[in-house]
Amino acid sequence: MTRTLSGVGVTPLSGLGTVRWYRPDGGPDLDAIQADDPDIEHERFERAREQADEELHAERERTAKVVGEDEAEIFDAHRQFLSDPQITDAVEAAIDSGQAAEVAVDSAFGDAIDQFEGMEGRMAERADDLRDLRDRLLRLLSGGERIDLAELPAGTAVLAERLTPSDTAQLDPDRIAGFATATGGRTSHAAIFARSLGIPAIVGVGEALFEVEDGVEVAVDAENDTLVVGPDEETRERVSEKRDVEIRRERVETADGVEIEVAANVGTTAEIQGTVDQGADGIGLYRTEFLFLDRESPPDESEQVDTYRDALESFPEGRVVVRTLDIGGDKPVPYLDIPDEENPFLGQRGIRRSLGPDTDLFETQLRALLRASADTEGTLSIMFPLVATTDELDAALDRVDSVTEALEADGVAVDMPELGVMIETPGAVLMADALAERIDFLSIGTNDLAQYVMAAARENDAVADLHDPRHPPVLRAIRRTVEAAHDHDAWVGMCGEMAGDPDLTRLLVGLGLDELSMSAVTIPAVKAAVSETESTAARALADRALAASTKHDVIEIINTQQ
Repeated sequence: MTRTLSGVGVTPLSGLGTVRWYRPDGGPDLDAIQADDPDIEHERFERAREQADEELHAERERTAKVVGEDEAEIFDAHRQFLSDPQITDAVEAAIDSGQAAEVAVDSAFGDAIDQFEGMEGRMAERADDLRDLRDRLLRLLSGGERIDLAELPAGTAVLAERLTPSDTAQLDPDRIAGFATATGGRTSHAAIFARSLGIPAIVGVGEALFEVEDGVEVAVDAENDTLVVGPDEETRERVSEKRDVEIRRERVETADGVEIEVAANVGTTAEIQGTVDQGADGIGLYRTEFLFLDRESPPDESEQVDTYRDALESFPEGRVVVRTLDIGGDKPVPYLDIPDEENPFLGQRGIRRSLGPDTDLFETQLRALLRASADTEGTLSIMFPLVATTDELDAALDRVDSVTEALEADGVAVDMPELGVMIETPGAVLMADALAERIDFLSIGTNDLAQYVMAAARENDAVADLHDPRHPPVLRAIRRTVEAAHDHDAWVGMCGEMAGDPDLTRLLVGLGLDELSMSAVTIPAVKAAVSETESTAARALADRALAASTKHDVIEIINTQQ
């Protein structure tokens, strides 16, 4: 009998496969473990830590290569926790008191997990990271075997309560038909990995998922937000049919001639070729912080010049939007004095650090960007993150002017780049007209904007439904930003996950976006959606969605207009 379960489709893909439940080993029986001599238990813990670090390093390298630097950053955080004195000291103290290493690890990590769960925002998400790391250490200490998700039979549909970054990074997109999880939202690690890998995926299915048995056939229909159990022949044919979306190298227009720029989000030079291969018009978000992470000292000016020049040379006829350093308390950087903050996403990050403690790094980065642009084809656009006030923007623009004057005094002919800001907070939306009056463009970061507008942490499953850009308040914030930009002859783009959903392309065109930037894998589908859109009808769709009072109404409006 066919059953249809609803969730959140996070990729514009579908697949047909046989269910394999992923239930990680519950771990060793801690009550049955007898402690050995403390010196031996300390040795066991240190050996497990070394093995865990080796595993995490290997997984980080593989993820950076296959998925991207942005996604690989999660493993850097796990490695930091391995040497966190708050945890390691607690483990060692427990061992000294006579506990076995396994019991000590479980106790120390349990306390840390409880502590993070009591926090708000992104810090609460660290609880899942700690669980992942705790379970890894317990497996290594007990000699347990790891389930190798990379070796699952072709055509497997993975079901799980949740998938950790370590789990999802193992999945082979050439073998996996798709996956579905009971928990999670659009911006969970599993969802982001799925988009980058091109795997059909549905998250947030809920308790009904546990009723699906191993070995049954399912259709992971992420295009329609459904998991179909025991699909009928029509569904099987529809989801198993390969959709070969044409890769378009040229820029695309709507059916009635409105050009929409379709660009890519990248974090490193290694990711750029993949965006070129998928037909990106340029780079809409270059996350430069990954150039500064996982090293003992910051990149010097020459290294940065080479990095930015590579990006510009890859798109000689396109635009490269480089976001200046977006570092905060959630991203540990060994050579910076970054204080622990109760909620770093409401603290000192982005432009706030660039104009404060990281001002030297900021000016060096501006010098490198301007030098790279001076002798390279392509259009450089510099974007400042987390600008919330005109005072911050004016101060940043003054820094650009002073760096430009210094370069010209050194004989460097500077061709002034486009300058813009990310719109990530309600404050920036409310001040969008004053911001746009001073600069060339605004770029909407919908992941953070939805989080701040709806007061819903991005990876808190309890409020996952609220962290959805289809909620009317978020749509109205987008429209207000677009209108403010256009009133001052500035262009406006979007670089959040919303931009890469082809089911929302018509709505975004109707809202007036000039540029959409996304993970490379979704570029062909979004370009196809743009070319099939008629802008007048899209504006009517957007007007109806803006007048809606609930997310459900917005979804119904979008679905009936497909």
